[in-house]
Amino acid sequence: MPEIRNPNQGGSQDNRAFLVMMIVMLGVIFGLQYWRAQRNPPVVPQHPSSPPATAPAAQATRAATPASPGKAVAGSTVAATQIAASQVTSTVVENELYRITFSNQGGQVTSWILKQYKDDAGHPLDIVHQGAARRFGFPLSLYTYDDGLNQQLAGALYVASASGKLEAPATLTFKYALGNLSVTKTFTFGDTYVIHADTEVLRDGVPVRALLAWPAGLGDTDTPIGYAGAQIDSDSNGKVQHLAFKKISNGNTLNGPFSFAGMSDQYFGAVFLPDHPDDATLVGFDHMVDISVVRPSLLAGEPTVSAKQLPVLGAALGSITGHDQTSLFVGPKAINILKNVHTADGGNLEPLLDFGFFGPIGKYLFLGLRMVHSWIAPRHATPNNYSWGWAIVLFTLLIYTVLLPLRVQGMKSALKMQRIQPQIDAIKAKYKNPKPTDPKAGEMNAEIMAMQKANGVSMLGGCIPSLIQLPLLFAFFTMMTKVVELRQAHFFWLPDLAAADPYHILPILMVATSFLAQFYTPSPGVDPQQQKMMAFIMPAFSGYLTWNYSSGLALYWNVGNIVMIVTQLVMNQTSMGREMREIAAKRARRKAAAPKPGVKTIQGRR
Repeated sequence: MPEIRNPNQGGSQDNRAFLVMMIVMLGVIFGLQYWRAQRNPPVVPQHPSSPPATAPAAQATRAATPASPGKAVAGSTVAATQIAASQVTSTVVENELYRITFSNQGGQVTSWILKQYKDDAGHPLDIVHQGAARRFGFPLSLYTYDDGLNQQLAGALYVASASGKLEAPATLTFKYALGNLSVTKTFTFGDTYVIHADTEVLRDGVPVRALLAWPAGLGDTDTPIGYAGAQIDSDSNGKVQHLAFKKISNGNTLNGPFSFAGMSDQYFGAVFLPDHPDDATLVGFDHMVDISVVRPSLLAGEPTVSAKQLPVLGAALGSITGHDQTSLFVGPKAINILKNVHTADGGNLEPLLDFGFFGPIGKYLFLGLRMVHSWIAPRHATPNNYSWGWAIVLFTLLIYTVLLPLRVQGMKSALKMQRIQPQIDAIKAKYKNPKPTDPKAGEMNAEIMAMQKANGVSMLGGCIPSLIQLPLLFAFFTMMTKVVELRQAHFFWLPDLAAADPYHILPILMVATSFLAQFYTPSPGVDPQQQKMMAFIMPAFSGYLTWNYSSGLALYWNVGNIVMIVTQLVMNQTSMGREMREIAAKRARRKAAAPKPGVKTIQGRR
């Protein structure tokens, strides 16, 4: 983003300033990744020395109750009579937000439709990753430390308390018993995205440590970027962590307390909220799946399809007592929804939405964007209308209107600097531009600063707009691909403001508007070579950043550039702008007339 340059620096100092600015910009981008790595250190595996198959002895001393014929009594030491269904059946539980299909085989979920969201084909979104679930396990299956028992529990035909269709609020129970093994799974449904689960596995009347699992991924990850955004989220003693795939080791057990723990991707999550956080343990799963990646042709040809292996994550949560009682949130990572999902210790799921290094700025930028959207959106707006695009345009105009006084102040500060530039040049000439390590350099800088102070010139006056706009830009950079509200939000030719422009129109326009913003912004104190570099490098850099990134960011950046161009053209016509151009022209003439260093002038004969 172009701004008024500080004209008290010339020559090599200008080039150094330019290099420092470029290093800072690149350092922020690459530093974000380093910061995330430091913020989320690798997990130290905590394998149980011998995975407990049973709970403490106190749990095993429950009073024995005579079992009714054909029934298994939880907690009884009496061998259970067989309880099993004769065929596979399904039960559908539905409210306004979801439609969940259970199978009595394993007492697990085969489909979890989020009614208010669609997949890329326009169908209602099934949040179950069908391909991964068939290989690694379906949601709400049970995970123990015994592979054979896991397979038995997943393949068993449970007896369901209801079949067909249930309207929430409702309760659904699955029971299974064979020999000395008995299992009870009870699920309770309300009118939100949260359900409650109460599960227990008993062997000879003693609880077996069996965790409730969401084994493998979410069903909305249709692109490599979506798979890469998967993470394990947890809150332990107020410390929130978002662990990426490379930091998860399959089957590692982490001990609580956990206020919440589960997995999420860019936009959705499946997160457990245990009733008793102090007793909770978490197991993470990492798997690889093969997917077909479709790349559209740049010309009119057919798109190319290639196979690629990508990671899917999973999680299981249970209690060290062997009796698991937990709520489970399965839904969008929308701020207004997450704030109303409460944990047992009084917190909520808002930390699940991670805006990165510039998190606080990104959060409030989105809240501002959402407020603007509420002004212009239809009462029953869907993600597929133009309102979010117009909200970005209007919000950008508001931001740059608020920053306009700072931009004018920066221009005034730069003009003051230009007025005293001849005196500064004289000081530099007096000291013969000493090297930074020369003691005279300190004396020269002290004299320059004294002159600036006497004339009311601030060194940072022309930099303040840039210092404010850069954090806003980087916060937008992260926020645009995190908020589910922008997912599949259309805007003219853009099918998804959270995804890249498929025709690359905005990135190309980005290069043009960045060049014009540089061209019309006066930089009289800047070395001409540096000006040429800035005129081409910065537009190319901005185009590169937006080529395969969120089109919403490119829309924000382009609108901001257009506003800067218009305001700069107006400011250039004021008396202040005309004076700046006159000073710049005089400075350019002096530089052109001055002999170049190292070039000898040959005098002709008279």
